[in-house]
Amino acid sequence: MKRYIIAGSALVLLFAIAWLFLFGKLFPFSPILIGFNKVELSNINVYAQRSSKIPDLTEINSMIPEIEKFHELKFLHKPELIVFKDSLSYIHRAPSKARFCAFSSSRLLISPWAVEEAREEKISMNIYVKHELSHVLILPHKGFIGALLFPKWLLEGIAVYSADQMGTSFYPDKKETLYEISKGNFMPPEYFKTRRDETVKLNVKYPIAFQYSEFACMVDYLILKYGKAKFLYYLKGLLDSNHNDEVFRKVYGHSFSDFIKDFRNYADEYSKPNNKANEQNKFQGDLYAKHFSEQRPM
Repeated sequence: MKRYIIAGSALVLLFAIAWLFLFGKLFPFSPILIGFNKVELSNINVYAQRSSKIPDLTEINSMIPEIEKFHELKFLHKPELIVFKDSLSYIHRAPSKARFCAFSSSRLLISPWAVEEAREEKISMNIYVKHELSHVLILPHKGFIGALLFPKWLLEGIAVYSADQMGTSFYPDKKETLYEISKGNFMPPEYFKTRRDETVKLNVKYPIAFQYSEFACMVDYLILKYGKAKFLYYLKGLLDSNHNDEVFRKVYGHSFSDFIKDFRNYADEYSKPNNKANEQNKFQGDLYAKHFSEQRPM
């Protein structure tokens, strides 16, 4: 009798795990995709749920070499973009209600409402997917556990910066973002996507989009101040290590907390009114960044 109970329990557990992979939250890692039609392009594979509205992804397919060139990394596996026919199918399988969800399995889940918003020209499918493909490129290099430990602010900052997403859709542009930071709207990077982020009040129209633009400005500042080569050295250092402060100090010669202070000073300087037209502020801010790069060890 005991043997039958054990065998029955094992079958129930096996069924539950199989269900999670096929129809539940483990779907992004499932070896089998039931109910999806495969469209194979040269650089990406698209899996469309039957009866779903498939967006035109040919231009995205052509972006893959450009994305690899910017990051100076290669996709470990051919990216797989998965399109769903309805909200319920997506919500059952995705970890959140975000428009897109990227995974270390080299998969990108695309919600039906993202497809609809792109059709209505509320968002740019190309820009959003280019953003997400930055994640799909980086995360597999970390592996399943390592992907959870990669700095979330940096993951989003690189994605927004590389997709040139600031100033599109809901994302404030660089000038607006730095101005809001100078007014005190700032999400500490170490708080982002933790319980502590709820303690930070942001007086901006779109708080989540603002945070992403904030982190993109931080990436922009690092590249402007020290050069892209050093920034990529920092990025690749974090592919081999889970200790951001240690890697940052090794690459840039000072602490991450000192960088945050410099960045916020840069935002203040960038946003200062002067006797010239406001559009000249960017040159003032860029000169400030250059000045600090000369004062800091490279």
